[in-house]
Amino acid sequence: MTLNQLRAFVEAERLGSFTAAARAMDIAQASASELVRRLETELDAELFARGSRTLTLTSAGQELLPYARQALEAAESGTRAVRSLSSLGGGTATFGVLRNADYYLLSNLVQMFHARYPSVRVRLVGQNSAETAAAVAAGRIEAGLVVLPIDDEGLVVTPLLRDEVFFVSASEERTRAPMTMEAFARAPLVLYDAHYGWQDPTRRQLAERAQFAGVGIEPLIELEHVEAALGLVAAGVGDTIASRAVIAGSAFPAGLRTAPFADPLYDTIALVRRRGHPLSRATRELARLAEDTLRELRTDLGL
Repeated sequence: MTLNQLRAFVEAERLGSFTAAARAMDIAQASASELVRRLETELDAELFARGSRTLTLTSAGQELLPYARQALEAAESGTRAVRSLSSLGGGTATFGVLRNADYYLLSNLVQMFHARYPSVRVRLVGQNSAETAAAVAAGRIEAGLVVLPIDDEGLVVTPLLRDEVFFVSASEERTRAPMTMEAFARAPLVLYDAHYGWQDPTRRQLAERAQFAGVGIEPLIELEHVEAALGLVAAGVGDTIASRAVIAGSAFPAGLRTAPFADPLYDTIALVRRRGHPLSRATRELARLAEDTLRELRTDLGL
């Protein structure tokens, strides 16, 4: 059973003859009647009572008609949706962004995208990179930006930007020299991303380095947001870490001091998508805008 067969059947019923149906479909009259004949052969049932001037549906034809109409309507709706998406006149873009997106100039990503493509719906999810990677792998969102390392099974990973991570403290003494893992483990640490803890990509790197150095990292305080951690550090409660983009931000507290790690530590920001699943046009365009934004930031910060 093909859509052309169903279309010939529906048009013949609507217009009352194969000649009119053929004219509506821009095919020969013999082709229209042949399409219906093949449909009848496949169903092993006559759909029209022939012999009169106007085609009349048999009981089998009456049973088939609503389903044939539904099938054609569904196919036409699908065609319109794909064409609309191809021209970015519709569709939905689903994308994951970093928890610290504001520091990477990604906060106005939706605004830029919507200004260019006002008819496209956007679902932008901000969460920890571990959760973003899992959501992309499971197909809950099409693509996203993450900080590496992540569990990349089933994903295509495209690194975009490398941002150095620094030790941050209000103490001049603890920031005089590059930070070793031994000294880091002794510091009164205030670390963020408490929900994901050591699954967080930056903290995973620190944990691996601590393991090789034979030390353990036990934070004094864990909370969710980098801003809260920086606030406690500014109050002298403890020390934390922050990327160059965060340190360069206007919200970075005055008076805080930074030191690089003796073995430089980097957050690598990457685009991830499901392997074997091409992005929709809308999400692909949103990802392109995100890449362009990060490229501009890399130039501005000299990353």
